[in-house]
Amino acid sequence: MTSSEHRNGQPHKSLLEIIKTYIRLDLPAGDERPSDLKPPDVEKSAILTYLRPIPWLLALLFAFSFYWDFEGITLSFWGFTLEFTGVLRILSVSGLIGFLTNRIAIMMLFHPLEKRPLLGHGLIPAHKDRIAKRLSHSVSSDLINPELIRKKLAQSGSISHYRRKALSSISEGTQNEAFRQDLKLWLHSILSQVITDPQFRNRVTDAVTDEVEQSISDKPLDRAALKAYTFFRGREVGDLVDDALMKLPERMTAELEHLDIYLNKIPGLLEESGEAIDDVITEILDKLIQQLNVKQIVEENLRAYDETKLEQLIKGVTNEHLLTIQYLGAVLGTIGGFVIWQPLFSLSVISLLTLLVFSADHLLMTFRKRYSDPTADHS
Repeated sequence: MTSSEHRNGQPHKSLLEIIKTYIRLDLPAGDERPSDLKPPDVEKSAILTYLRPIPWLLALLFAFSFYWDFEGITLSFWGFTLEFTGVLRILSVSGLIGFLTNRIAIMMLFHPLEKRPLLGHGLIPAHKDRIAKRLSHSVSSDLINPELIRKKLAQSGSISHYRRKALSSISEGTQNEAFRQDLKLWLHSILSQVITDPQFRNRVTDAVTDEVEQSISDKPLDRAALKAYTFFRGREVGDLVDDALMKLPERMTAELEHLDIYLNKIPGLLEESGEAIDDVITEILDKLIQQLNVKQIVEENLRAYDETKLEQLIKGVTNEHLLTIQYLGAVLGTIGGFVIWQPLFSLSVISLLTLLVFSADHLLMTFRKRYSDPTADHS
């Protein structure tokens, strides 16, 4: 673009384009902010691998019990006589009932999604609004609140960090010769646009003319001198002012070269004002945080979830545990089957095993705490 085009009021670049071209204010990536907003994968439960086959095994045992179920088989020891007839069916039915009741209970948490005339309504869909309100209150009071955000900002030093990066980018950009030339061209084009606007020139001309006439209204000599000057020039005061305005862009071209002096001072001024800038940013963020209603945001978002999405949200975090509960129901039901089959004998064995498990767990926990503490005396 030629200089004549600039004078005609056609800007080389817009101010926004100049800033975006030479001043980079991109936030740093990497460890300073999450690269993936997807929720992390839930860790797979190792015990679930061994629990999954149990319902199928119980179903096979139940089917097999119709063919053979220890009919007439007994075992006597220490004065006890154990009757094994029907034990397969008792154990398999008890285990399957335990599995199915837990499965139905978990399904009732989420289904039916819509209230049914006979089947009712799932617990979570029925109380979605209450859950949203309680959860939003917990999040806003304990997890995310203005005080915690302010504390985290202060501890992280992120304001100073990003301020230094931003000021460094601004300083680097303003020292770029191409940036300075584009900025001068933009200023020149803007000034040319303003001056070539007839309405603007008329307003300025009228204002200057009125000011001159008022300033010399009580000074006869000055009035006479002005009239003499305009007489010999053959021009009115307004015409002279208009001519001066039209010459202003050309005069400003030379004056814009002095802009480099002020641009050279920017890095030092920004560095000197670093702490003041931090204080201003902190104050602005603090006011924004105070206006941030975390409770309302969380509650509104949870209320906006449909029942299916809410189910996916909860199951995405707890599904492994819910499945484990289902399959443990089969294990506990099978243990209950032993109690049904031989109450006294089974309760004695279960009590003994429970005592051994808790004792071993206590010993292992004590051992772990003792030897994991480097300051503990191991003698």
